[in-house]
Amino acid sequence: MGAAHRTAGRMPWVLTVPAVGGLVFLILPLAGLLVRAPWSTMGERLAEPRVLEALRLSLVTATLATAICLVLGVPLAWLLARGNLPGRRLLRALVTVPLVLPPVVGGVALLLVLGRNGLVGRRLHEAFGFSLPFTTAGVVVAEAFVAMPFLVISVEGALKAADSRFEEAAATLGASRWRVFSRITLPLVAPGVSAGAVLCWARALGEFGATITFAGNFPGTTQTMPLAVYLALETDPEAAIVLSLVLLAVSVAVLAGLRGRWVGAS
Repeated sequence: MGAAHRTAGRMPWVLTVPAVGGLVFLILPLAGLLVRAPWSTMGERLAEPRVLEALRLSLVTATLATAICLVLGVPLAWLLARGNLPGRRLLRALVTVPLVLPPVVGGVALLLVLGRNGLVGRRLHEAFGFSLPFTTAGVVVAEAFVAMPFLVISVEGALKAADSRFEEAAATLGASRWRVFSRITLPLVAPGVSAGAVLCWARALGEFGATITFAGNFPGTTQTMPLAVYLALETDPEAAIVLSLVLLAVSVAVLAGLRGRWVGAS
């Protein structure tokens, strides 16, 4: 029995080589960043005004984008998980499209709708003289667009897994729908909301394609960390490496914090 159990837990040898190859393929580029990093001047480069400005802008816009996603995404996740709307599968597919849509295409779509001559943007500009593209607010919108599906999927999964008997009991006792949602449902799905918010924030922090298409690349206004990496790669590769290491550290920290909630724990 013991020998059979050990044999069942072993990987077939024919899978070992491609498994190791896949591991090397994924880890080697990241190791290259660590090897080529200018460690001796790391502190000086991180203290450069352009780096600090890009980091500050990235943190601010990613946080604002996550706040927008929480306000809009949690109710949307509830609608997908608990609502009885016709065509819910199609709605779910549309909500998750930004996950697979090339970010540049998302930026073009945002321009066509929210640009100065867009379907909605034209009216905003005529009524308030306000234009979203190529502004810091435009960065927030672009980041929220590509990041919200991560939050919605996480919260929807938590809602489906939550025990609805507590909500039914509260409703039976006369609690209003809002009271049931705020006092029962939200605490039940709080881990899913937290995990989704962290993933959403990390995705917003690393957004590039939609941001550069919709908001441009203007230092101090729309140049976030990923855009600064792209620009520095042409003029100062060491600065690009330093900025990339910062984003890598954030990504690793996010995945480590979500271990067991999103990718599963061993």
